[in-house]
Amino acid sequence: TRHRKIHASEGPYKCGECGESFRMNRKLRRHRRAHLGEPFPCPECGRSFTQRSSLLRHQSIHTKEEPYQCAECK
Repeated sequence: TRHRKIHASEGPYKCGECGESFRMNRKLRRHRRAHLGEPFPCPECGRSFTQRSSLLRHQSIHTKEEPYQCAECK
């Protein structure tokens, strides 16, 4: 349930901005990006992302690159 999720996320790593706690430091680092906005803009269309990996995945739409090929269409 939603209430259990609150307790599941309690942990020793606390966000200095909002006070939310996390059990893993990497989850806190990812969370902190929400307070920074979206610092990774696409140079082609201007859409912004919170993670560089999301920007790189998005950029494939501009290059028509298809990272996954259908076995039937090859």
